[in-house]
Amino acid sequence: MLKMSERNGRMLKITLVKSPIGYSSRQKETVKSLGLRRMSQSVLIGDAPQIRGMIAKVSHLVEVEEVESQ
Repeated sequence: MLKMSERNGRMLKITLVKSPIGYSSRQKETVKSLGLRRMSQSVLIGDAPQIRGMIAKVSHLVEVEEVESQ
């Protein structure tokens, strides 16, 4: 999943490192809406305040890296 960046051409690489099983349905839906379906899967998403908020809600399940878009 590749979305255009909204801020300064920066992208976020988000990787699911822990299973959402056993967590609330809201957290499971947040992980799913970030485009993550299975463990160790990574997605590139544009850096935006809405995405940062979603990451904050599931920060214990994901790993985030900032990358420069080409």
